[in-house]
Amino acid sequence: MQEQVSEILDNILGLLLLEGSYDIEENDEQLRVEIATPDAGRLIGFKGESLEGLQLLISLMMLKKNPDAKIKRVILDVAGWRKQKEENLAQQAQRWADQVISNGEAMELEPMSPWQRRIVHLALQDLKGIETESVGEGKERHLVIKPAKI
Repeated sequence: MQEQVSEILDNILGLLLLEGSYDIEENDEQLRVEIATPDAGRLIGFKGESLEGLQLLISLMMLKKNPDAKIKRVILDVAGWRKQKEENLAQQAQRWADQVISNGEAMELEPMSPWQRRIVHLALQDLKGIETESVGEGKERHLVIKPAKI
């Protein structure tokens, strides 16, 4: 699978006329790709939208090339942008949870992308006293952090 992702990335970077390099780490569940380029902003886009689109495109291309195979999740990061966002979001999630616990009231967050909602869910899954829930549809899908039911 690494070879196929490399081929796809080489083609995409070439078509976008971007110079750069990438490293691919593979485990049982996913392929994590770290891209280094001087034009990182072009790949990341506004609030990571281009990066998400590129990640989806690569995943779809992998499915097309391997229709019968179990495809691993492809995670793209450019210049550490996603990793930094994940760390910041996990820290912010903890602050939100503390606020919910202290005032006992549910908190509705702004709409988030699926990967951002996943980070918050994972960051708070083992925390006693709160629950997280995704609500809404499409671009309006957001998280609610609420006191746990007893």
